[in-house]
Amino acid sequence: MGFVNHLPTRRELLVGSGALFAWSQMPRIARAEGRDPRLLVVVLRGALDGLGAVAPVGDPDWVGLRGDRALVLDGKPPALPLDSFFALNPAMPNLHRLYKTGKAAIVHAAATPYRERSHFDGQDVLESGISKPGVTASGWLNRALLAMESGGRVDPRGSRALGIGSVTPLVVRGSAPVMTWVPQKLLPASEDTQNRLLDLYQHTDPKLATVLQARMKLASLGGAPGTGDQMSDDPTLMPPGIARVRACFAEAAGTAARYLAKADGPRVGAMGFVGWDTHIAEGAASGQLYNLLGALDGAFAAIETNMGEAWRETVVAVVTEFGRTARINGTQGTDHGTGTVAFLIGGALTGGRVIADWPGLKPAQLFEDRDLKPTTDLRAVLKGLLRDHLRVEEKVLADAVFPGSADVKPMGGLVG
Repeated sequence: MGFVNHLPTRRELLVGSGALFAWSQMPRIARAEGRDPRLLVVVLRGALDGLGAVAPVGDPDWVGLRGDRALVLDGKPPALPLDSFFALNPAMPNLHRLYKTGKAAIVHAAATPYRERSHFDGQDVLESGISKPGVTASGWLNRALLAMESGGRVDPRGSRALGIGSVTPLVVRGSAPVMTWVPQKLLPASEDTQNRLLDLYQHTDPKLATVLQARMKLASLGGAPGTGDQMSDDPTLMPPGIARVRACFAEAAGTAARYLAKADGPRVGAMGFVGWDTHIAEGAASGQLYNLLGALDGAFAAIETNMGEAWRETVVAVVTEFGRTARINGTQGTDHGTGTVAFLIGGALTGGRVIADWPGLKPAQLFEDRDLKPTTDLRAVLKGLLRDHLRVEEKVLADAVFPGSADVKPMGGLVG
Protein backbone atom coordinates (compact mmCIF):
# COMPACT_ATOMS: atom_id res chain seq x y z
CA MET A 1 0.00 0.00 0.00
CA GLY A 2 1.53 3.30 -1.06
CA PHE A 3 1.85 6.13 1.36
CA VAL A 4 -0.04 9.26 0.34
CA ASN A 5 2.04 12.41 0.62
CA HIS A 6 -0.81 14.90 0.51
CA LEU A 7 -3.79 15.36 2.77
CA PRO A 8 -6.92 14.21 0.91
CA THR A 9 -9.33 16.96 -0.04
CA ARG A 10 -12.80 17.18 1.44
CA ARG A 11 -14.33 15.89 -1.79
CA GLU A 12 -11.87 13.00 -2.05
CA LEU A 13 -12.74 11.89 1.44
CA LEU A 14 -16.49 12.20 0.98
CA VAL A 15 -16.60 10.28 -2.27
CA GLY A 16 -13.64 7.94 -1.83
CA SER A 17 -13.53 4.54 -0.19
CA GLY A 18 -11.86 6.12 2.82
CA ALA A 19 -15.06 7.59 4.24
CA LEU A 20 -15.13 10.81 6.24
CA PHE A 21 -18.11 11.81 8.27
CA ALA A 22 -19.11 15.05 9.96
CA TRP A 23 -16.68 17.28 8.11
CA SER A 24 -16.87 20.97 8.88
CA GLN A 25 -14.58 23.66 10.09
CA MET A 26 -12.39 22.09 12.73
CA PRO A 27 -11.80 23.87 16.02
CA ARG A 28 -8.69 24.97 17.78
CA ILE A 29 -8.16 24.68 21.46
CA ALA A 30 -7.72 28.38 22.11
CA ARG A 31 -4.92 29.29 24.44
CA ALA A 32 -4.51 32.68 26.06
CA GLU A 33 -0.78 31.94 26.32
CA GLY A 34 -0.51 31.42 22.57
CA ARG A 35 -0.22 27.63 22.63
CA ASP A 36 -1.98 25.30 20.20
CA PRO A 37 -1.49 21.79 21.63
CA ARG A 38 -2.41 18.48 20.02
CA LEU A 39 -3.10 15.14 21.68
CA LEU A 40 -3.35 11.79 19.89
CA VAL A 41 -4.31 8.61 21.77
CA VAL A 42 -3.26 5.27 20.26
CA VAL A 43 -4.79 2.09 21.70
CA LEU A 44 -2.87 -1.17 21.18
CA ARG A 45 -5.71 -3.70 21.12
CA GLY A 46 -4.96 -7.19 22.36
CA ALA A 47 -2.73 -6.36 25.36
CA LEU A 48 0.92 -5.39 24.85
CA ASP A 49 3.61 -7.41 26.60
CA GLY A 50 5.30 -4.55 28.42
CA LEU A 51 8.20 -6.74 29.56
CA GLY A 52 8.88 -7.77 25.98
CA ALA A 53 8.80 -4.15 24.84
CA VAL A 54 10.79 -2.56 27.66
CA ALA A 55 12.92 -5.05 29.54
CA PRO A 56 14.11 -4.60 33.14
CA VAL A 57 17.64 -5.76 32.31
CA GLY A 58 18.87 -4.55 35.69
CA ASP A 59 16.49 -6.81 37.63
CA PRO A 60 18.41 -9.89 38.86
CA ASP A 61 15.35 -12.08 38.30
CA TRP A 62 14.70 -11.00 34.70
CA VAL A 63 16.68 -13.59 32.75
CA GLY A 64 15.62 -16.41 35.05
CA LEU A 65 11.99 -15.48 34.46
CA ARG A 66 12.05 -15.28 30.66
CA GLY A 67 15.02 -17.53 29.86
CA ASP A 68 16.20 -17.34 26.26
CA ARG A 69 13.23 -15.03 25.48
CA ALA A 70 14.61 -12.31 27.77
CA LEU A 71 15.86 -9.18 26.04
CA VAL A 72 19.47 -8.50 27.08
CA LEU A 73 22.09 -5.88 26.27
CA ASP A 74 24.43 -8.42 24.68
CA GLY A 75 21.74 -10.22 22.70
CA LYS A 76 21.55 -10.70 18.94
CA PRO A 77 20.37 -8.08 18.23
CA PRO A 78 21.06 -6.30 21.52
CA ALA A 79 18.37 -4.46 23.44
CA LEU A 80 18.66 -0.67 23.26
CA PRO A 81 19.70 0.79 26.64
CA LEU A 82 17.44 3.44 28.16
CA ASP A 83 19.09 3.84 31.55
CA SER A 84 20.96 1.62 33.99
CA PHE A 85 17.92 -0.58 34.58
CA PHE A 86 15.69 -0.64 31.47
CA ALA A 87 16.32 -1.43 27.80
CA LEU A 88 14.10 -1.11 24.75
CA ASN A 89 13.21 -3.82 22.24
CA PRO A 90 15.66 -3.50 19.30
CA ALA A 91 12.72 -3.21 16.89
CA MET A 92 12.25 0.42 17.99
CA PRO A 93 15.30 2.52 17.03
CA ASN A 94 13.10 5.53 16.23
CA LEU A 95 11.53 5.51 19.70
CA HIS A 96 15.04 5.13 21.13
CA ARG A 97 16.15 8.24 19.23
CA LEU A 98 13.16 10.22 20.50
CA TYR A 99 13.90 9.03 24.03
CA LYS A 100 17.54 10.10 23.81
CA THR A 101 16.50 13.58 22.61
CA GLY A 102 13.97 14.01 25.40
CA LYS A 103 10.90 13.59 23.18
CA ALA A 104 9.74 10.23 24.50
CA ALA A 105 9.01 8.81 27.92
CA ILE A 106 7.94 5.36 29.06
CA VAL A 107 5.71 4.55 32.03
CA HIS A 108 6.29 1.01 33.28
CA ALA A 109 4.32 -1.26 35.61
CA ALA A 110 1.16 0.71 34.74
CA ALA A 111 -2.46 -0.39 34.47
CA THR A 112 -6.03 0.84 34.62
CA PRO A 113 -8.12 -0.08 37.70
CA TYR A 114 -9.35 -3.19 35.85
CA ARG A 115 -8.03 -6.44 37.33
CA GLU A 116 -9.81 -9.09 35.28
CA ARG A 117 -8.45 -10.22 31.94
CA SER A 118 -11.17 -9.80 29.32
CA HIS A 119 -10.12 -7.83 26.23
CA PHE A 120 -13.54 -6.29 25.74
CA ASP A 121 -14.04 -5.23 29.35
CA GLY A 122 -10.42 -4.12 29.63
CA GLN A 123 -10.69 -1.90 26.57
CA ASP A 124 -14.01 -0.54 27.84
CA VAL A 125 -12.41 0.54 31.13
CA LEU A 126 -9.35 1.93 29.33
CA GLU A 127 -11.35 4.05 26.89
CA SER A 128 -14.40 4.96 28.93
CA GLY A 129 -12.36 6.14 31.89
CA ILE A 130 -14.77 4.41 34.27
CA SER A 131 -13.43 1.85 36.75
CA LYS A 132 -16.05 -0.75 35.78
CA PRO A 133 -16.98 -1.92 32.25
CA GLY A 134 -20.36 -1.39 30.63
CA VAL A 135 -21.26 1.76 32.54
CA THR A 136 -21.17 4.40 29.80
CA ALA A 137 -21.10 4.76 26.03
CA SER A 138 -18.83 7.82 26.10
CA GLY A 139 -15.06 8.09 26.30
CA TRP A 140 -12.85 10.11 28.60
CA LEU A 141 -11.32 12.15 25.80
CA ASN A 142 -14.73 13.20 24.49
CA ARG A 143 -15.80 14.23 27.99
CA ALA A 144 -12.59 16.23 28.36
CA LEU A 145 -13.50 18.13 25.20
CA LEU A 146 -16.93 18.93 26.61
CA ALA A 147 -15.28 20.27 29.74
CA MET A 148 -13.01 22.49 27.67
CA GLU A 149 -15.96 23.70 25.64
CA SER A 150 -17.83 24.72 28.78
CA GLY A 151 -14.77 26.66 29.85
CA GLY A 152 -14.69 28.60 26.60
CA ARG A 153 -11.48 26.98 25.41
CA VAL A 154 -12.86 25.22 22.33
CA ASP A 155 -14.27 26.86 19.23
CA PRO A 156 -17.90 25.59 19.24
CA ARG A 157 -18.05 25.27 15.45
CA GLY A 158 -17.74 21.94 13.75
CA SER A 159 -16.20 18.68 14.92
CA ARG A 160 -13.82 18.61 17.81
CA ALA A 161 -12.13 15.24 17.63
CA LEU A 162 -10.72 12.83 15.07
CA GLY A 163 -11.38 9.10 15.14
CA ILE A 164 -9.39 6.76 12.88
CA GLY A 165 -10.81 3.33 12.09
CA SER A 166 -13.78 1.42 10.74
CA VAL A 167 -15.39 1.94 14.16
CA THR A 168 -14.91 5.21 16.05
CA PRO A 169 -12.76 4.44 19.10
CA LEU A 170 -14.79 4.57 22.32
CA VAL A 171 -12.35 7.01 23.88
CA VAL A 172 -13.58 9.81 21.55
CA ARG A 173 -17.26 8.85 21.42
CA GLY A 174 -19.79 11.06 23.19
CA SER A 175 -21.69 14.32 22.98
CA ALA A 176 -18.85 16.30 21.40
CA PRO A 177 -18.95 15.77 17.60
CA VAL A 178 -16.33 13.50 16.05
CA MET A 179 -15.06 13.25 12.49
CA THR A 180 -14.02 9.75 11.42
CA TRP A 181 -11.60 8.61 8.74
CA VAL A 182 -11.59 4.96 7.67
CA PRO A 183 -8.33 3.62 6.20
CA GLN A 184 -8.80 2.29 2.68
CA LYS A 185 -7.13 -1.00 3.59
CA LEU A 186 -7.66 -2.75 6.89
CA LEU A 187 -5.88 -5.79 8.31
CA PRO A 188 -8.04 -8.94 8.29
CA ALA A 189 -9.33 -10.13 11.63
CA SER A 190 -7.50 -13.18 12.97
CA GLU A 191 -9.35 -16.34 13.92
CA ASP A 192 -8.83 -15.49 17.59
CA THR A 193 -10.41 -12.05 17.11
CA GLN A 194 -13.36 -13.53 15.24
CA ASN A 195 -13.99 -16.09 17.96
CA ARG A 196 -13.85 -13.44 20.68
CA LEU A 197 -16.32 -11.29 18.75
CA LEU A 198 -18.60 -14.28 18.31
CA ASP A 199 -18.53 -14.93 22.05
CA LEU A 200 -19.35 -11.27 22.74
CA TYR A 201 -22.26 -11.19 20.28
CA GLN A 202 -23.69 -14.47 21.60
CA HIS A 203 -24.15 -12.72 24.94
CA THR A 204 -25.25 -9.32 23.63
CA ASP A 205 -26.75 -9.71 20.14
CA PRO A 206 -27.76 -13.30 19.22
CA LYS A 207 -28.98 -12.32 15.73
CA LEU A 208 -25.67 -10.70 14.86
CA ALA A 209 -23.87 -13.72 16.32
CA THR A 210 -25.80 -16.00 13.95
CA VAL A 211 -24.81 -13.88 10.96
CA LEU A 212 -21.15 -13.75 12.02
CA GLN A 213 -21.03 -17.50 12.63
CA ALA A 214 -22.45 -18.18 9.17
CA ARG A 215 -19.91 -15.82 7.60
CA MET A 216 -17.04 -17.51 9.43
CA LYS A 217 -18.20 -20.94 8.25
CA LEU A 218 -18.48 -19.75 4.66
CA ALA A 219 -15.02 -18.18 4.80
CA SER A 220 -13.51 -21.37 6.19
CA LEU A 221 -14.95 -23.38 3.30
CA GLY A 222 -13.40 -20.94 0.86
CA GLY A 223 -10.04 -20.81 2.59
CA ALA A 224 -10.33 -17.06 3.20
CA PRO A 225 -7.84 -15.19 5.37
CA GLY A 226 -8.66 -15.22 9.04
CA THR A 227 -9.59 -18.91 9.11
CA GLY A 228 -7.69 -22.08 9.79
CA ASP A 229 -4.45 -22.34 11.73
CA GLN A 230 -3.97 -19.32 13.99
CA MET A 231 -0.22 -19.09 13.57
CA SER A 232 -0.26 -19.27 9.78
CA ASP A 233 -3.00 -16.63 9.64
CA ASP A 234 -1.20 -14.11 11.78
CA PRO A 235 -0.15 -11.33 9.36
CA THR A 236 2.93 -10.54 11.43
CA LEU A 237 4.51 -13.99 11.04
CA MET A 238 5.21 -13.96 7.29
CA PRO A 239 7.30 -11.40 5.38
CA PRO A 240 4.49 -10.18 3.05
CA GLY A 241 2.29 -9.80 6.11
CA ILE A 242 4.91 -7.80 7.96
CA ALA A 243 5.11 -5.30 5.12
CA ARG A 244 1.33 -5.00 5.06
CA VAL A 245 1.15 -4.37 8.82
CA ARG A 246 3.87 -1.72 8.60
CA ALA A 247 2.09 0.00 5.73
CA CYS A 248 -1.28 -0.02 7.48
CA PHE A 249 0.15 1.35 10.72
CA ALA A 250 2.09 4.07 8.90
CA GLU A 251 -0.83 5.12 6.69
CA ALA A 252 -3.26 5.44 9.58
CA ALA A 253 -0.78 7.25 11.85
CA GLY A 254 0.43 9.58 9.11
CA THR A 255 -3.13 10.49 8.13
CA ALA A 256 -4.05 11.24 11.74
CA ALA A 257 -1.00 13.49 12.02
CA ARG A 258 -1.82 15.41 8.86
CA TYR A 259 -5.32 16.16 10.11
CA LEU A 260 -4.08 17.28 13.52
CA ALA A 261 -1.41 19.44 11.90
CA LYS A 262 -3.85 21.41 9.74
CA ALA A 263 -4.46 24.99 10.83
CA ASP A 264 -8.23 24.38 10.77
CA GLY A 265 -8.05 20.73 11.81
CA PRO A 266 -8.95 18.88 14.99
CA ARG A 267 -6.63 19.10 17.96
CA VAL A 268 -7.31 15.72 19.57
CA GLY A 269 -7.70 12.30 18.02
CA ALA A 270 -7.73 8.57 18.70
CA MET A 271 -6.94 5.42 16.80
CA GLY A 272 -6.21 1.76 17.49
CA PHE A 273 -3.79 -0.88 16.25
CA VAL A 274 -4.79 -4.55 16.53
CA GLY A 275 -2.73 -7.72 16.77
CA TRP A 276 -1.14 -7.56 20.23
CA ASP A 277 -2.70 -10.72 21.67
CA THR A 278 0.51 -12.76 21.50
CA HIS A 279 -0.48 -16.12 23.01
CA ILE A 280 1.57 -18.09 20.47
CA ALA A 281 5.16 -17.65 19.25
CA GLU A 282 5.55 -14.16 20.65
CA GLY A 283 9.30 -13.95 20.26
CA ALA A 284 11.41 -11.16 21.72
CA ALA A 285 14.34 -9.77 19.74
CA SER A 286 12.76 -11.38 16.66
CA GLY A 287 9.38 -12.81 15.76
CA GLN A 288 5.81 -11.66 16.22
CA LEU A 289 6.21 -9.02 18.96
CA TYR A 290 9.37 -7.68 17.34
CA ASN A 291 7.51 -7.21 14.05
CA LEU A 292 4.58 -5.47 15.69
CA LEU A 293 6.84 -3.14 17.65
CA GLY A 294 8.73 -2.36 14.45
CA ALA A 295 5.46 -1.40 12.77
CA LEU A 296 4.56 0.78 15.75
CA ASP A 297 7.99 2.40 15.56
CA GLY A 298 7.31 3.21 11.90
CA ALA A 299 3.99 4.76 12.92
CA PHE A 300 5.85 7.00 15.36
CA ALA A 301 8.09 8.18 12.52
CA ALA A 302 5.04 8.84 10.32
CA ILE A 303 3.44 10.95 13.06
CA GLU A 304 6.57 13.01 13.66
CA THR A 305 7.13 13.62 9.94
CA ASN A 306 3.53 14.50 9.10
CA MET A 307 2.97 16.78 12.08
CA GLY A 308 5.51 19.22 10.66
CA GLU A 309 5.86 22.38 12.75
CA ALA A 310 2.97 21.24 14.97
CA TRP A 311 5.16 18.41 16.31
CA ARG A 312 6.60 20.73 18.94
CA GLU A 313 3.14 21.10 20.50
CA THR A 314 2.12 17.45 20.14
CA VAL A 315 1.81 14.61 22.62
CA VAL A 316 0.99 11.03 21.61
CA ALA A 317 -0.12 8.60 24.33
CA VAL A 318 0.12 4.90 23.44
CA VAL A 319 -1.84 2.66 25.81
CA THR A 320 -3.20 -0.88 26.02
CA GLU A 321 -5.96 -2.61 27.99
CA PHE A 322 -3.64 -4.66 30.24
CA GLY A 323 -0.31 -6.45 30.15
CA ARG A 324 0.67 -10.08 29.77
CA THR A 325 2.02 -12.81 32.01
CA ALA A 326 5.54 -12.43 33.30
CA ARG A 327 6.41 -16.00 32.34
CA ILE A 328 6.36 -17.55 28.87
CA ASN A 329 3.54 -20.07 28.33
CA GLY A 330 3.63 -23.53 26.77
CA THR A 331 3.12 -22.21 23.23
CA GLN A 332 6.06 -19.80 23.47
CA GLY A 333 3.80 -16.80 23.98
CA THR A 334 2.30 -14.94 26.92
CA ASP A 335 -1.22 -14.89 28.30
CA HIS A 336 -3.43 -12.08 29.57
CA GLY A 337 -1.82 -10.22 32.44
CA THR A 338 -1.97 -6.93 34.34
CA GLY A 339 0.93 -4.44 34.51
CA THR A 340 2.41 -3.14 31.26
CA VAL A 341 3.94 -0.04 29.65
CA ALA A 342 2.60 3.19 28.17
CA PHE A 343 4.62 5.04 25.53
CA LEU A 344 4.55 8.84 25.40
CA ILE A 345 6.10 10.69 22.47
CA GLY A 346 5.95 14.22 21.13
CA GLY A 347 7.72 17.51 20.83
CA ALA A 348 5.84 18.89 23.85
CA LEU A 349 7.07 16.14 26.18
CA THR A 350 9.63 16.37 28.93
CA GLY A 351 10.96 12.91 28.20
CA GLY A 352 14.17 10.95 28.24
CA ARG A 353 13.14 8.82 31.23
CA VAL A 354 11.39 5.65 32.28
CA ILE A 355 8.83 6.43 34.97
CA ALA A 356 8.44 3.40 37.21
CA ASP A 357 7.97 2.37 40.81
CA TRP A 358 9.46 -1.01 40.05
CA PRO A 359 7.68 -3.86 41.89
CA GLY A 360 10.25 -6.59 41.25
CA LEU A 361 9.98 -9.95 39.52
CA LYS A 362 10.37 -12.49 42.33
CA PRO A 363 7.39 -14.86 42.57
CA ALA A 364 6.13 -13.16 45.73
CA GLN A 365 6.34 -9.76 44.00
CA LEU A 366 4.24 -10.74 40.99
CA PHE A 367 0.54 -9.94 40.94
CA GLU A 368 -1.31 -13.19 41.71
CA ASP A 369 2.01 -15.01 41.19
CA ARG A 370 1.78 -14.50 37.42
CA ASP A 371 1.75 -10.86 36.26
CA LEU A 372 3.88 -7.76 36.53
CA LYS A 373 2.37 -5.95 39.51
CA PRO A 374 0.94 -2.55 38.55
CA THR A 375 2.28 0.30 40.69
CA THR A 376 1.14 3.28 38.56
CA ASP A 377 -2.49 4.02 37.79
CA LEU A 378 -2.70 4.82 34.09
CA ARG A 379 -5.36 7.42 34.88
CA ALA A 380 -2.71 9.47 36.71
CA VAL A 381 -0.69 9.63 33.49
CA LEU A 382 -3.68 10.60 31.35
CA LYS A 383 -4.86 13.15 33.90
CA GLY A 384 -1.40 14.72 33.93
CA LEU A 385 -1.46 15.11 30.14
CA LEU A 386 -4.98 16.56 30.12
CA ARG A 387 -4.23 18.98 32.95
CA ASP A 388 -0.84 20.25 31.86
CA HIS A 389 -1.11 19.91 28.07
CA LEU A 390 -4.78 20.70 27.39
CA ARG A 391 -5.44 22.69 30.60
CA VAL A 392 -8.40 20.65 31.83
CA GLU A 393 -9.09 21.54 35.44
CA GLU A 394 -8.18 18.95 38.05
CA LYS A 395 -11.66 18.90 39.62
CA VAL A 396 -13.23 18.30 36.22
CA LEU A 397 -10.82 15.43 35.63
CA ALA A 398 -11.87 13.78 38.89
CA ASP A 399 -15.61 14.40 38.57
CA ALA A 400 -16.44 14.22 34.85
CA VAL A 401 -13.54 12.90 32.78
CA PHE A 402 -12.54 10.04 35.11
CA PRO A 403 -15.49 9.89 37.53
CA GLY A 404 -14.76 8.64 41.00
CA SER A 405 -11.00 9.10 40.67
CA ALA A 406 -10.37 11.93 43.13
CA ASP A 407 -7.79 9.80 44.93
CA VAL A 408 -5.76 9.40 41.70
CA LYS A 409 -3.68 12.55 41.40
CA PRO A 410 -2.45 13.77 37.99
CA MET A 411 1.15 12.91 37.25
CA GLY A 412 3.12 16.13 36.92
CA GLY A 413 6.14 17.05 34.84
CA LEU A 414 5.20 15.14 31.69
CA VAL A 415 5.08 18.18 29.40
CA GLY A 416 7.26 21.27 29.18
